[in-house]
Amino acid sequence: MLVDLDYFYAQIEERRNPSIRDKPVVVCVYSGRTEDSGVVSTANYIARRYGVRSGMPIVLAKKRLKDVESVFLPVDHDYYREISDRIMMILRGNADSFEQVGIDEAYLDVSQRTGGDFEKAAALAQLVKSEVRVQEGLTCSIGVGPNKVVAKIAADIRKPDGLTIVRPEEVKGFLSKLPVNRLIGVGKKTAERLEGLGVRTIGDLAGYDLQRLIECFGNSLGAYLHNASNGIDDEPVQERGEAESISRIATLKEDTLDLGVTTQTTDRLCQEVHERLVQRGLSFKSVGIVAVMKDLSIRTRSKTFEGPTDDLEVLRGTVKELFEKFLAESKVEARRVGVRISGLVKEKEAQKRLTRFF
Repeated sequence: MLVDLDYFYAQIEERRNPSIRDKPVVVCVYSGRTEDSGVVSTANYIARRYGVRSGMPIVLAKKRLKDVESVFLPVDHDYYREISDRIMMILRGNADSFEQVGIDEAYLDVSQRTGGDFEKAAALAQLVKSEVRVQEGLTCSIGVGPNKVVAKIAADIRKPDGLTIVRPEEVKGFLSKLPVNRLIGVGKKTAERLEGLGVRTIGDLAGYDLQRLIECFGNSLGAYLHNASNGIDDEPVQERGEAESISRIATLKEDTLDLGVTTQTTDRLCQEVHERLVQRGLSFKSVGIVAVMKDLSIRTRSKTFEGPTDDLEVLRGTVKELFEKFLAESKVEARRVGVRISGLVKEKEAQKRLTRFF
């Protein structure tokens, strides 16, 4: 699956201030030189109907909306990142393997939990959409396919709030009539060069001679264009670089405020998080918990240590301590619980920091 959060920044601003939902909303990166200097970061679909696009100068966006009551807002990165982190935790909890590729986008490999059954994958995608909508009040578009290339293109087909399923036997028919610039990595210049070769659709590209593509674009890009246009992609879903955090979330067997019941689930989540930590040779400085309550509100708590550690018992003990305090204060039962570690550092770096104290 490719999960793409719809017009993310602008949608968050609509959620924060529902009175602007029926107006063009433009979120901008202001340079500070003048009142209107800078560029558009994203815009809602109402603004897009007036030709406002990401990367457009703010001055031009305002010209296109000069006769329309519209809203221009500065980016609020910290707020967007906080919401993104919570959503990515939801997505991780529904994936066998997970790969975040942006603040608003992630791949989920769900082959194991669905047994390769696309009907089950479609049901899981609906569940993911529902969880994101209920827990965060946001919509997302999801593409489901046999690989990352197909899933990405599928996610872009129906927006916003779309779901597109492409089964293996449907791949060639699905891709063939789409414009070639739908492929990841085919920008304006590459599309123009392909058009010069008589290639306008992905189907045209799929039937084009591989050797000729390599001569025109080099070994790497030429081979990629051939494979991608034929729906071939064997790149696995895997964490990119060093994750800023590692998290897991799960649904409790019953809605509860009982620490014992909660700990049964969080101990397992701690084990899963710790295994991932050890695999990556990392230590952590901060532990956080998240609870999705019976009324679907979301609560978080965290604790930060003076130095990094990779100790599983420290993780379990801290999670239990945080939940103990939280559950004692809560009047609403918890439905889902999550564990998150952050402030990640490599083991060698952690050892260097610790030796400074000796």
